[in-house]
Amino acid sequence: MDKVIIKAEDLDGYLTAADKEYLRGMDALYEKALKLFPCLSSAEKSAEENLISLYNEMGALMQEICSKVPRIHIYSFLAHHENRPEASRVIAKLRDTRTDNQEFVYYIQRAYEMLFKLAWGGIHTHEKNYLIVKTPVTKPEQNYAVHKITNIDEKIENTVMCVMLRGALLPSMIISKEIEEYSSNGYVTPFALFKISRDDSRKENNMQYILDLEKSYFNLDSMNGKDLIFADPMNATGGSLVTVIKYILSAGVKPRSIQFFNVIGALKGALRVVRAVENCDVYSLWMDPVLNESAYIMPGLGDAGDRINGRDDEGSPRNIIQLIADYGVSIANLYRAQLREIEKTVLTR
Repeated sequence: MDKVIIKAEDLDGYLTAADKEYLRGMDALYEKALKLFPCLSSAEKSAEENLISLYNEMGALMQEICSKVPRIHIYSFLAHHENRPEASRVIAKLRDTRTDNQEFVYYIQRAYEMLFKLAWGGIHTHEKNYLIVKTPVTKPEQNYAVHKITNIDEKIENTVMCVMLRGALLPSMIISKEIEEYSSNGYVTPFALFKISRDDSRKENNMQYILDLEKSYFNLDSMNGKDLIFADPMNATGGSLVTVIKYILSAGVKPRSIQFFNVIGALKGALRVVRAVENCDVYSLWMDPVLNESAYIMPGLGDAGDRINGRDDEGSPRNIIQLIADYGVSIANLYRAQLREIEKTVLTR
């Protein structure tokens, strides 16, 4: 079988009765917000105040829901109060229609640096490592600097980056680079590349998620006993991740853990993931309240893949090598170790 398909109704079967009640309540609140949007163009002060109040109410409800689901970690709910405005500002820039491709990529990089710290920066350990760095200063002798760092090698040096292709490619490289930089041994993650798509001719309630094994590049043995990391800028429905994970598990792979990193996640997608997949933690910089009938996050930020990679010519989507080439020299130089691993994964299939 060269394709694996999961349907929306299968995903909803994992949700609890309480989950569904929360989602209905969130939908009702957002419907009120939608009715206020037309008033904003006329700068009605009362509409702005009512909208702010509604968003505060939705935010408080999402925070309450997530506090009851320990495997959902939202930066804007968990970070120290002084750090939360930073997350809000990054998300605001990513949402903004005026943010162009290069600026969008810059803020995606910032977002994933913050998510890395959310997942691993709070690890408390007395174990330390030392980095000795050769500096450019050569007089009167070649100079070296000594830096003491927290030892989190055990937490990060068992990881494999699992890429759900296109929009997830650059975010996966960013997380892998962060792991390399925080590893005292310069560990570069192996990569597994999955060609996963959803049928956008369908609606959210009957969506299908299709994993194309013929166009995927991975080694199942290399994932066994590993900490599998997925980094996708958006988690709308959770369908793509669940489809890939269910396939991996059905093939006999037993990962040590599964971690899913998103810049923005919808409440429904986060709940589906942790209900459907055991031993999986979801890390998001920001949570949005609802999905529309086409399964897009609202208020969302548009198609993150297109905003990172640029749009393909109609009828001729770029393959993995073409996408990497289009990133240009600056990205290629910054993530050269990651690109070598990706190239090895593709060419040694």
